[in-house]
Amino acid sequence: MPRRFQGPPTAFVVIAVAVVQVVGTVFAAARQPDHRPLDVLAFVLLLAGPAALSLRRRWPGVMLPAAAAATILYLAAGYPWGPVLLSLALAIVFSAAAGRRWQTWTVAGTCAAALAAFFVASGDEGALIRAVAGTSWLVILVLLGEGARLRHERVAERRRQRESREQAARDEYRLALARDIHDVVAHSLSLINVRASVALHLGDRDPEQFRPALEAIKSASKESLDEVRQLLGVLRDDAPLRPASGPGLRKLPGLAENARRTGLDVKLDIRTDPGTGGPPAAAEEAAYRIVQEALTNVVRHAGARRTAVVVEIPAVGPDAGHLTVTVDDDGRGAAGAPEGNGLRGMRERAAALGGSVRFLPLNPGWRVQAVLPLASHPTDGDRNGDRA
Repeated sequence: MPRRFQGPPTAFVVIAVAVVQVVGTVFAAARQPDHRPLDVLAFVLLLAGPAALSLRRRWPGVMLPAAAAATILYLAAGYPWGPVLLSLALAIVFSAAAGRRWQTWTVAGTCAAALAAFFVASGDEGALIRAVAGTSWLVILVLLGEGARLRHERVAERRRQRESREQAARDEYRLALARDIHDVVAHSLSLINVRASVALHLGDRDPEQFRPALEAIKSASKESLDEVRQLLGVLRDDAPLRPASGPGLRKLPGLAENARRTGLDVKLDIRTDPGTGGPPAAAEEAAYRIVQEALTNVVRHAGARRTAVVVEIPAVGPDAGHLTVTVDDDGRGAAGAPEGNGLRGMRERAAALGGSVRFLPLNPGWRVQAVLPLASHPTDGDRNGDRA
């Protein structure tokens, strides 16, 4: 379907062209006494061309033939030359800009043939030169319209690409926010559930367990609420796109301590400086979330007693220069369970930075190993990311 060229307001174009053609032709006729005097038919034809331009949006297929017919009839009737060609010129430009290429070239060719026949029939010595000049101007007008059409299409394509990028960014942001909320809520509720279960189990035999359990539940719920509030705060119109400061390696000790309160023996070994000069904030946040999800899975599903968390940037080996996260436990492992949202979330976090996550069985236990580049770059997929 041909594209409809917008251009200036139609009413303005019609009025301006009508004034120019009528007034300009009246002045031009005064210097051409050998031509047919202007009469009612001449003024009707002079106004018919601008009137045809008013059809450029409602009936664009009629605009150019109508303007061409009015102009040719005016000249064929022997009326004086003048700006009568203005409406035809604009109709050619508008038609080409709207994408009606076949119609535009056909009408332009017909007009060129009519001009050539008129100049040759006049017997003027410069008839050939005038015919070539008139044809050249018609071609230029068509090319001007084609240029306007191409520019309009390029602008529209850039707008579509920009909207597509913005939509993709919004979708990616929603996915990242959903992963963050899942990790925060799942981790905190798992700790609360375990502590509540321990308190209920030991409450009758050891009532002193109630107070530490309630303190742990209070602490976990407060941290969870604070983090969820921070995550949801970015949805407000006056908030930045992402939280001002996301969790990083500096918060891993607190994460390990919360896991210890469930009775899990957690050994944390951070072999990199989480402060100034450490890994980028995006890599630190991804590492934190991966450890958080891994510990959540250990607490909820593994039935493990001990867990070791190692965060480092190896100087040698295949992962040299990357931030690596390794979480080992001595639990029951995957036990053939299907991959859930937590494991998929780990993969997505690592892939977003150009890294990978590996899930490997131990004897006994399970290993989660993430490799995160210190400079983010796109990747075609996780490397060695298939779960064993």
